[in-house]
Amino acid sequence: MIGGSPDETLLALAHHVGFTIDSPAPGLDPPFWKEGHLRVFITHLTAHQKYAGELKDSLDNFGFSSFVAHTAIHPTKEWQNEIETALATCEVMIALLHKGFNESEWTDQEVGFAMGRGLLAFYVLFDQKPYGFISRFQAFNGNGKSTDELAQEIFDVFRSHKQTQRRMSEILVSRFENSHSFQNAKENMKLLEELDQWNKRYSERISKAVESNSQISGSWGVPARVKTLIKGWEAKGV
Repeated sequence: MIGGSPDETLLALAHHVGFTIDSPAPGLDPPFWKEGHLRVFITHLTAHQKYAGELKDSLDNFGFSSFVAHTAIHPTKEWQNEIETALATCEVMIALLHKGFNESEWTDQEVGFAMGRGLLAFYVLFDQKPYGFISRFQAFNGNGKSTDELAQEIFDVFRSHKQTQRRMSEILVSRFENSHSFQNAKENMKLLEELDQWNKRYSERISKAVESNSQISGSWGVPARVKTLIKGWEAKGV
């Protein structure tokens, strides 16, 4: 049945289980995306720029590189082109659903662009009722939460979601390699131990990280946990 399926069906299936087939915009490597981070487009109303910017900063601590129009666009560049480039190269969209979201031409167009690309999309509910296609998105409740709390929730969901799990595994391995303190190494190690996706390359990378990063090698118990983790995945045939 798979062998006789059209390309469109196979591509949709691959995307559904978390494989990245190719870049949506070959040759484009915008400077506003941080290397090795998950690319997140945050669509928001102008009146809530401050909150969007704070969420961007909070997500950055979890390995996400977020595009927020008012902070990411250089004043000498044509802003609409920058937004279109971000929409063409992002991996995930998050819509901040404040009152009046449905009355903005720009936010609706950004959502439509993301849906046309088949992006994984979420909305954060504030005081705007979900409508139209947005109601199909997966939801977070943003009421009464700080951006750090919301970022933690988003991070936890993305680690387990089948469409972002593989990508997040890569990000967490990179995060471990760049541990900046003994405590940070322990925190990152715990995240690695919770992964459901693994690759032989990860074992090689974290082993080298123990040798090259003094914050990892000097963090009590972490080198031993690295060996145990690798043996565990080897026992599973990885």
